[in-house]
Amino acid sequence: MQAPANTPLSYEQSGVVYDLIDPLKVAAQRAAAATAPHLAGHGFTEVKASRGESAYVVDVGPFYLASIVECLGSKALVADEMQKLTGRSYYAGIAQDTIAMAVNDLITVGATPLVVQAYWAAGGSDWFGDAERAQALVAGWKAACDTCRVAWGGGETPALAGIVESGRIDLAASCTGIVNPKQRLSLGDDLAAGDAIVLLASSGIHANGLSLARKLVERLPEGYLTEVEPGLTYGDALLAPTTLYSPVTEALAAAGVRVHYAANVTGHGWRKLLRHPGSFTYRISAVPKVPPVLAFIQRHAGQDDAEAYGTLNMGAGFALYVAAADAERTVEIARAQGIEALVAGRVEAGPKRLVVEPLGIEWGDDALQLR
Repeated sequence: MQAPANTPLSYEQSGVVYDLIDPLKVAAQRAAAATAPHLAGHGFTEVKASRGESAYVVDVGPFYLASIVECLGSKALVADEMQKLTGRSYYAGIAQDTIAMAVNDLITVGATPLVVQAYWAAGGSDWFGDAERAQALVAGWKAACDTCRVAWGGGETPALAGIVESGRIDLAASCTGIVNPKQRLSLGDDLAAGDAIVLLASSGIHANGLSLARKLVERLPEGYLTEVEPGLTYGDALLAPTTLYSPVTEALAAAGVRVHYAANVTGHGWRKLLRHPGSFTYRISAVPKVPPVLAFIQRHAGQDDAEAYGTLNMGAGFALYVAAADAERTVEIARAQGIEALVAGRVEAGPKRLVVEPLGIEWGDDALQLR
C-alpha cells in the first residue's frame, strides 16, 4: 500500500537501514585489521589510524600510499529512467559520479590521486550495444580523470546475467594515491580545539540518498518530470554530477595550507562530521544554501531537519578542518577552483558531539558508529 503524501518518508523506508549495515562494516574492519602484519613481510607498515577512515594508508618509506574502492550505488537507475523519458544519455555525468565516490574519499587522508580503475558490471552483453550510452560513459570517465589529473589504469567489464538485472549496470571505481610529503597526511593527529570547519558546496544530491530519492517518485504527480523549479525537472536535478574536490585539496597543498582533518559528506549525511575518533565538539554556526533538489526532497518526503541533515549532504559535500588562521584563505582557494565554500563553525574541546546551532540539531557520540 502506498503511503499518503503527507506521511514522512525516511531513508530506512526506502530500503537502506544503517543499523543493519554498520555492524557488518565494523566486523569487517576488525577482521581486516588482523591482516595488517602481512605488510611487514614486504617491508612496509600500515598507518593504523587510517583504519575506519575513508581511505587506507600504507607507509612505504619515503611517502605514504593510500587506496580506496567505492561503488556508485543506485544513481544509474535514475539515469536509465530519464533516458526512457527524454531519449538522452546521462552516463557522462554518471561516470563522474562514480569516480567522485572514490576520489573524494581518497583525498580525505591528504592523498594526491594517481590511478583510477573501473568496474563496469552489466546485466548482459547487450548493455554495451547502446553505442551512445557506452561512449558517454567512456567520455565522462576520461573527463573526470582529466579534472582530477589522475591516470585511468584499466578495469573490468563483466557481463553478469543473473547477478545484475538485465538492462542495468553496476558501476564502481578504485583509486590509489600518494601522500607526499608525508606531512600532508590528514588523519586528524593535528586536529585541535579552535580549528575552523570549512564546508565546500555540493552540486546537489551527489551519489548518496538515491534510494530515498527514487522512492519519493511514487508521490510526485509527474514522476521524474515533476518540476523542482521552473525549467528543471526532478530527474535532471538528481543527475547533476557529483562535485570533484581534489582540485581544491591539491590547490590548498600548493598554497601551503595544512588540512588537519577532512570528511567526505556522503552516507550518514552531516553525521559524517563526527567521523574523527577524538572527543571534540563540532559547533556549526552557519549552514550553506540548500540545493533546490534537496529542499524539494525534504519537503515532499516530510522530513524534519534532523532526518534530512542526517541522511543527505544538504549543500555541504566536503568538510575541511583547518587552523582558524587559514579558514578564510581556504575559502578563497576553493572559490578560485570554482567551488563555493563557507567557514561554517569551529572545533571545541569535548564531549564528542555535533551541534548545528541554526537548525537546533545536536548529535552525540553514538550518532556515527563506523569503527
